[in-house]
Amino acid sequence: MTDITLCGHCDPRFTELRNVFQHHFKSGRELGAAVAVTLDGRAVVDLWAGYADHKRSRPWQKDTLVNVYSTTKGFTAACVHRLADQGRLDLDDPVAHYWPEFARNGKETITLRHLLSHQAGLPAISAPLPAEAVFDWDKMTRALAEQAPWWTPGTRHGYHARTYGWLLGEVVRRITGKRLGLFFHDEIAAPLGLDFHIGLSEQHHYRVAPIGKIPPPPPGANPNLGHIMLTQPEAVTTKAFTNPPIHKIPDLVNTARWRSAEIPSSNGHGTAAAIARFYGALACGGRLDGVQVLSKHSIEAARKEHAHGPDEVLKVDTRFGLGYMLPQPGAALGPNGYAFGHPGMGGSLGFADPEARIGFGYVMNRPQDSILIDDRPAALIEALYAAVV
Repeated sequence: MTDITLCGHCDPRFTELRNVFQHHFKSGRELGAAVAVTLDGRAVVDLWAGYADHKRSRPWQKDTLVNVYSTTKGFTAACVHRLADQGRLDLDDPVAHYWPEFARNGKETITLRHLLSHQAGLPAISAPLPAEAVFDWDKMTRALAEQAPWWTPGTRHGYHARTYGWLLGEVVRRITGKRLGLFFHDEIAAPLGLDFHIGLSEQHHYRVAPIGKIPPPPPGANPNLGHIMLTQPEAVTTKAFTNPPIHKIPDLVNTARWRSAEIPSSNGHGTAAAIARFYGALACGGRLDGVQVLSKHSIEAARKEHAHGPDEVLKVDTRFGLGYMLPQPGAALGPNGYAFGHPGMGGSLGFADPEARIGFGYVMNRPQDSILIDDRPAALIEALYAAVV
């Protein structure tokens, strides 16, 4: 693609970010994408370009939605922190205090803090499940209530790639009587005016940009992860990504059923502007345009390190606060070490930098193989901070 027109607005201060974004299209690295930045709560960048479909018949629009995979986790975590702010839960309480059936097979002492920081030892379900189970909330939560931890909770950490959403979502449901997607809409999305959805209403499906397939990793990229998944079908790493075996459902993430489901670990649909506005609120003490999303206390808790080092699932080093990934070598979120946010498989990303009062959001429909921070948003972040430091 050589002829590409960027749409939206960009403060002249961030011209280099605009140039980097445009270069990604000219070099063929993007099909359709959007990037947004807030500074001091004000939208200073909201750019989009390219196509919403792989036939290149639908131009990307301001309100184009896209599945952002695990970038969803940051919004899910905010629901739990909001309940803590409201005095409706305590992060140090056992999960079983809210979900009594959870107190089985060595899980009696697992706390909400363990769930948020990926230390609970529940990144996978060992008993085989059918692919369709991904759409059955009760089946998934029953399986997790029965599951024994893969390690002693609190002693190690491993990315709860899929189970994270059901675990936290069931706690939210037990406390509020609402599915997490509805609680998020009522408590955060609607008050803040976010075009972000966990369980997308059918009336909005026409706005979704189908996302491409994740390409295979380049030779030598994280060989331990690939080797385990090919040779150890019962390993926690393999089970975490293949049970339920949703890879057996063709083009699942582009189906109406996937879009409408509530899978709070990985099927959020939104715009870059919505992601940037959400994190922009967190970067400004949790309050934006008169809406208090989270307290300063919860924001500080969210970005305090709780787990760091070898990840039992991803087989690379990872670093987590309470519900958010934290910066580390090779996965920076700008120059400030206390930024926090969450990437999504394929490249999407959102983060907050309270020191610089920056909120950032990036989405696309041409995914790359990336475990932590994709190099496209990384280049955008570098250009962003060149203009603000």
